[in-house]
Amino acid sequence: MINIILVEDQAMLRESLEHTLNDQDDMSVVAALSDAVDSIDAVARTQADCVLMDVCTENDSSGIVAARKIKEAHPETRVIIMTGMPEITFIEQARDAKADSFVYKNVGTSDLLSIVRSTMEGYSTYPTQKQSVFSGTASLTDVEIDILRLVCETKTRKEIAAELYLSEGTVKRHISEILAKTGYDNILRLAVHAVSSGLIVPNMDDSRDTAKE
Repeated sequence: MINIILVEDQAMLRESLEHTLNDQDDMSVVAALSDAVDSIDAVARTQADCVLMDVCTENDSSGIVAARKIKEAHPETRVIIMTGMPEITFIEQARDAKADSFVYKNVGTSDLLSIVRSTMEGYSTYPTQKQSVFSGTASLTDVEIDILRLVCETKTRKEIAAELYLSEGTVKRHISEILAKTGYDNILRLAVHAVSSGLIVPNMDDSRDTAKE
């Protein structure tokens, strides 16, 4: 029997996952939690075999930070990190924390159960990281990179147009081309990915200084 600690802050999803896991002949949820911090003591208390944990949990607790502590104290306990935010890359952070596997929440139930079982057998499952938005067919021009950088700095379309000496219509057209190249449907989602992945480092100090002037 695989004794599992489930950590998920969304009550509906937590209850659904708990029901699914408990329906398996070889699995049992010994604790269903909303805060990753609580999982650290729960492992010691329940001697769980596996922790299935969300990246971001209640009270802004980090599942990855908790995973690191669990693996340090209980290296034999398997930890599977899951997230519903594929536009933000947590994969390397999970690897650094020694998490055994990593899964996106959009996988099917059968795939999730397979990953739990294979992880318990000693196999590690990690998804392939997304291609950089600046590589291959998604290569952006210098102007497009400048526009994306300014979006990351929370500049409005009007402010971007003024700073780059372009019309707002031209900025809008460039943004459409950026989205077409990268496969994103929203420029703000792309900006979040670019900043969180270290692809763009926004110069927020300049923005504040300009505002003060």
